[in-house]
Amino acid sequence: MKAAPVARLDPDAPSLDALSPDGPSPDALSQDAASPSALTKAASPAQRVAIEAISPSVDNGRFAVKRTIGESLIVEADIFADGHEQLSAAVEWRLGADKWNRVAMAPVVNDRWRANLPLKSQGIVQFRVEAQIDSYGGFVRDTARKLEAGLALNVEAQEGRALLAQAQAQASGAAKSALSALLTKFDAVTGEAQIALLLADAAKEAVYAVGAGKFVAHSDVQEVRVERQAASFASWYELFPRSQSATPGRHGSLRDVIAQLPRIQAMGFDVLYMPPIHPIGTANRKGANNALTVRPGDPGSPYAIGSPAGGHDALHPELGSLEDFRALVAAARDHGMELALDFAVQMSPDHPWLKQHPEWFTRRPDGTIKYAENPPKKYEDIVNPDFYADDALWNGLRDIFLHWIDQGVRIFRVDNPHTKPLPFWQWLIADIQAKQPDTIFLAEAFTRPKPMYRLAKIGFTQSYTYFTWRNTKQELTDYLTELNAAPVRDFFRPHFFVNTPDINPPFLQTGGRPAFLIRAALAATLSGLWGIYSGFEICEAAPLPGREEYQDSEKYQLRQRNYAAPGNIVREIAQLNALRAVEPALHSHLGVSFYNAFNDNILYYGKAAPGHDERLLIAVNLDPHHAQACDFEIPLWEWGLPDTAALQVEDLLHGYHFTWSGKLQTMRLEPAAPYAIWRVRPARKVAS
Repeated sequence: MKAAPVARLDPDAPSLDALSPDGPSPDALSQDAASPSALTKAASPAQRVAIEAISPSVDNGRFAVKRTIGESLIVEADIFADGHEQLSAAVEWRLGADKWNRVAMAPVVNDRWRANLPLKSQGIVQFRVEAQIDSYGGFVRDTARKLEAGLALNVEAQEGRALLAQAQAQASGAAKSALSALLTKFDAVTGEAQIALLLADAAKEAVYAVGAGKFVAHSDVQEVRVERQAASFASWYELFPRSQSATPGRHGSLRDVIAQLPRIQAMGFDVLYMPPIHPIGTANRKGANNALTVRPGDPGSPYAIGSPAGGHDALHPELGSLEDFRALVAAARDHGMELALDFAVQMSPDHPWLKQHPEWFTRRPDGTIKYAENPPKKYEDIVNPDFYADDALWNGLRDIFLHWIDQGVRIFRVDNPHTKPLPFWQWLIADIQAKQPDTIFLAEAFTRPKPMYRLAKIGFTQSYTYFTWRNTKQELTDYLTELNAAPVRDFFRPHFFVNTPDINPPFLQTGGRPAFLIRAALAATLSGLWGIYSGFEICEAAPLPGREEYQDSEKYQLRQRNYAAPGNIVREIAQLNALRAVEPALHSHLGVSFYNAFNDNILYYGKAAPGHDERLLIAVNLDPHHAQACDFEIPLWEWGLPDTAALQVEDLLHGYHFTWSGKLQTMRLEPAAPYAIWRVRPARKVAS
């Protein structure tokens, strides 16, 4: 068996495990104290300045932090040294292999330092913290105190001149000229004029331009993956192309999908996601409702990929040609959308690879290939490859992505990635994004929290979440609090799908139209990423008895729909997406605060975008069957206002304007209109 491929590493880059923020650890020094080099290590100038607790950081820099273009990276670190020496610090950063740049850090409180690094370009940004003893800054601080105390400063004047001369000797170019000019001026004056020159900003800036510090320490190099906006803010709509025919019973095509684009655009969606569009096998094909008995005309599951017509790089013949696919990509773009394709690493027994590459599949003792299982579920129509049978499989799967990228696709939803080797995904995503940096990967990973988070760490841009099963006030509050806390907030982008072809949640099955409104409002306002599976807008909810699955599931049959059916929530979905487009606070799951609403059936929260004085307040009645009312607190404290102050309010759903006076207010939410969204800001004082 060949060795599995590994991700490419920079041969010149030091191992992160080998780096230490401030040299050898105390434990390492104590264990090696008898070594002749122990004293040399301990006496290293870099040992004197400590750099600790850098944030943001994912597993101490082992994995990249995630951000999008236009955001800022707020870097913080604990920085200190022995004694009372003054320190200076900076964040050094570079994009790719560019030269290092510097952004000064400022002390915040209790030896905590901070810098703001704007992220303006897509790609991998490396950063590290540099800290040093600031000899000139310390001199200025101490000399200013002595001057204020009226002490004689003759010796201090000579000390200051020596520091200028030391910096001048290390400088070059404009910095050297500036320091030479300062020395000339210093020598031309006496007494107080010399001290004034040494304490002036011009002298400090000239010295700092040289970067001539002492006891300089550097942290580990860490990374930030800066991605395009769609990585963190997008509204997804999922449909099966084969169900889009205007003629009941006729298999839909990609051209039929083009006809649906105006309807989807009108609801405000900007990503159109399609389950697998590849040839479907006939071996062990599933019938309606996952039946093992197939009737004539049953189309089978699109996840049973592969037939004599081709594999993952081919189109199901009834959907159309590659020319039709390119036409769909172009038409979606014209409607302000882009396509997302499903990538499922599984094959029908009819997939060409089983004949072309039999070594990629493991056979049982009787010579058969074991079909896929997730006991007690069985998937008789698909088989899985052996990822460690031959490393050519990895390249073959990677090339499928590259094929669809060549056709204009930049977003992929990956089916069950947690059931495939994690090293494979880490290698594949890094390899593809090195070639096409704007590629987005959504992990459909309904699994345990730690594997789900690990997928995000190793490269997946977004992930499905537990939102689907979080219904109560406490469940939602706890989950959003977890997603907003470090380190999860720095690597995990939650995608709040309200339903999927596989998941028909009990809340929707039993809650009627109000339940659909509730879940749409929660998903659209709590996360920058949300999505619906078609049928949600007309409140489809008929389940298989006792199951979280749809009756007459579209996974196994065609399902033409009347999207204008009575009771639909198309208008409400369009309104939510329109608000998302113009309200920066709704572009992320971050920045949410939960406030007091004195009723356990009402979830009440606020969101604010960085740098904005206004705030959105959102209330959702979580009970789809009954009206709920309560007293609630408006967060006057967010603006430092007293409990008797007032807020100006705009009802964003109805356009009303009014004022709330005093901290305690009252609301009532009916099942037919179960949520409210207000934009609030401090009331302006009227001049007398």
